[in-house]
Amino acid sequence: MFDTKKLALFLGGVVFGSAGFKVLSSKDAKKVYTQTTAAVLRMKDCTMQTVNKVQEEAGDILADARAINESRAAEAAQEVIEDTAEQSAEQTAQ
Repeated sequence: MFDTKKLALFLGGVVFGSAGFKVLSSKDAKKVYTQTTAAVLRMKDCTMQTVNKVQEEAGDILADARAINESRAAEAAQEVIEDTAEQSAEQTAQ
């Protein structure tokens, strides 16, 4: 009735699981976890520094682009004023 193979596999899994738990909670494993976590935190800090630099550069680019657009709009407005002045002068001359 009982399948010996299934029972053996279950017991083998329990034994390996218990042994794996002991290995994962050993001092050496904790050292590895600590070193890995420290490396991840260093990587995070480095990545955040890079992100901040990119954001600063993007802000500078955006400010320059706005300044360019404002100067172009001012030039276009000046041209409209000059064209209007010329048209007024032509109409009064006629």
